[in-house]
Amino acid sequence: MTAAASGDGKGRGTITGRRPGSDSPGLLARLRRNGIQALASGPFYRHALVGRVPADLKLRIAQRWPGDAKLGTAIAAGEIELAGEFVRAPAPRWSPPSAGSEWLAAWHGFGWLADAAAAGSVAREAARELVHSWIVENTASTGIAWRSDVVATRIFSWIAHFDEIVRREQEDPLRRAVLTSLVGQLRHLARTAAREAGGAGRLRAFKGLVTGMVVLGSPEARMARVLKSLERELSVQILPDGGHISRCPSLQLQVLQDLIDTRAVLRSANSQVPAALKDAIERMAPMLRFFRHGDRRLALFNDALEEDGVLIDLVLTRSESKGRAPSHAPDTGFDRLQAFKSMVLIDTGKPPPRGFDGHAHAGPLSFELSHERERIIVNCGAYRGPKPNWWRVARASAAHSVMVVADTNSVEIRADGTLGRVPTSVARERAEHEGQQWMSATHDGYRERFGLIYSRQLFLSADGEDLRGEDRLTGLPGAVFAVRFHLHPSVQASLVQDVSAVLLRLPSGIVWRLRAAGGEMSLGESIYLGSGEARRTQQVVLSGTVPPGGATVRWAIRREPRRPIAGQAHGDQASENQSLAAEPSGSPAVKVPTSEDG
Repeated sequence: MTAAASGDGKGRGTITGRRPGSDSPGLLARLRRNGIQALASGPFYRHALVGRVPADLKLRIAQRWPGDAKLGTAIAAGEIELAGEFVRAPAPRWSPPSAGSEWLAAWHGFGWLADAAAAGSVAREAARELVHSWIVENTASTGIAWRSDVVATRIFSWIAHFDEIVRREQEDPLRRAVLTSLVGQLRHLARTAAREAGGAGRLRAFKGLVTGMVVLGSPEARMARVLKSLERELSVQILPDGGHISRCPSLQLQVLQDLIDTRAVLRSANSQVPAALKDAIERMAPMLRFFRHGDRRLALFNDALEEDGVLIDLVLTRSESKGRAPSHAPDTGFDRLQAFKSMVLIDTGKPPPRGFDGHAHAGPLSFELSHERERIIVNCGAYRGPKPNWWRVARASAAHSVMVVADTNSVEIRADGTLGRVPTSVARERAEHEGQQWMSATHDGYRERFGLIYSRQLFLSADGEDLRGEDRLTGLPGAVFAVRFHLHPSVQASLVQDVSAVLLRLPSGIVWRLRAAGGEMSLGESIYLGSGEARRTQQVVLSGTVPPGGATVRWAIRREPRRPIAGQAHGDQASENQSLAAEPSGSPAVKVPTSEDG
């Protein structure tokens, strides 16, 4: 895999680098980038990075993010887990041949300094030695270590933890070495920030550039040009509803965190914060809230992990935005049904555009269901690690809670990681009545290959304890299909004896019953990657073959009474199964409530 993510260096899902194909510059931009790379690989480039070195930083970064002491202690001991990959005692230290590019980007980014700083004096001394080692050994200005988003992450981390890296005495030789290196790295970043990295990595590059210019000193006119470039990039990447153009909840968190850092640095310097930056933060925070389940962590769409709920809380607090989560994100392309203690999040949008599609999954119309703090129906999540096959599996349609035709992705994922064939039409509509919520969406991702249109309807009752759905394929007959419901690992699933339903028992003891008509029900194995590590779990599958006239699969997930009266539950189940099967073909399993329904 050629992807790289510098992130916060903790391997907990934060993404800053580029997946294959996530950066698609134009010809002129490529020529400029190639020219800089050629110059940087030359023997005299280091001399071009020489500049005036200050005696100290002009100011300190007062607002920092908390680190993980356990991870910091492990790093000091040489047990380094970053970006989902573990490397023990790397050798050579900065270029171990077995390490993947994401691990290397995180290692060279030094985002893990926050962890070392939290782990005590031994870990801080180890971090000090590692910084010195990096300065001595990384003399060439090429490779992953010098990619703009990695440089920016390193600049920000060294500045944020400057007092943990260097000793307070002015004669400390490392102080001069760090300041000299920072000046050179900043001069390099000024040449690459607006051209090299793409997507969220470019916003990270601007954060590092602004921070370095403020803390090391830079002419006001130069800073003004950088802030104008940042404003232009924000207008491209932050959509009107506040979502990031990648449609990835993890990137929503990371980008918002980076923008908050940029604002904080400008405030510390008593510099004017651009209106576009303030507005982007104000709009992004409600969308981050939108993606949260009841456990305070993120939904799993488009390469996202659950992320740390405490960090999300802190990011939202520091955003200073009080905006509530919307029920629909029309520009980003998601819907949220929420009633009482239940929440359903649905992907109802088109994949992101070329150049921002490196994190996109083939999951249009997939959904997740949670009740209070417990997840029930999930997508499989995102893979972090060096194995490209695992990453491709996680992106597949079959790794999502959605209908899949002939085990084929509804969105083509090319070998280089970019998207090929995508749905040309994705339509959705929504209605609400007296607390009941209904959503319908359609896409044509299977039309070109199979001559089929896929539509999904979902209905959530006002008490949040009855979710009904209909998945329909219209068009040519003959293709096999499977409606998949991936279960969270904490859910215990069991088929009832007549295979008419699956009982879903949550850790709290609450039981939900999933019933269906129009497909053969089975229980199979699945895998869950949302927590950052692979965990075995199960999935419910409703399978069949598209008949003449199209296929319609109706299903319902309903919470069981806590103490059902003997005999009553069986009678209710029989009645409900009969009602599912008895509805004539073509009639909606869920309909828009109206005032005439009472």
